[in-house]
Amino acid sequence: MTSCVFCAIVAGTAPAVVVREWPDAIAIRPRSGGVNPGHLLVIPRAHVADVGTDPVVSAAVMARAAELAADLPAANVITSKGSAATQTVFHLHIHVVPRAFGDGLPLPWTPQHNARTPMGDQQ
Repeated sequence: MTSCVFCAIVAGTAPAVVVREWPDAIAIRPRSGGVNPGHLLVIPRAHVADVGTDPVVSAAVMARAAELAADLPAANVITSKGSAATQTVFHLHIHVVPRAFGDGLPLPWTPQHNARTPMGDQQ
């Protein structure tokens, strides 16, 4: 896929800071620097649009993300499927986000995020 930025990174034709490589995946630093220090993206070498497209590739990439997360005392390991779930690059990628108490990074389903009511309170 010539228009896929992650395919270009895997092919070596687009810049990226690669921090780890495996036969089936690579881990890179987000171009934006990420949401917390140490934030990484784990992407498969094969083009797979999202986590639901190829469960075998998705499982392998999650295993690679878990290897990275194992070295951290706390982390979020997250992927998105589809625009409604905030996916903006349609090549599977798993975020490994190191966390610490008081880091100020809310997730939409944590007490720090109060922009919506819980599902049980919407009736």
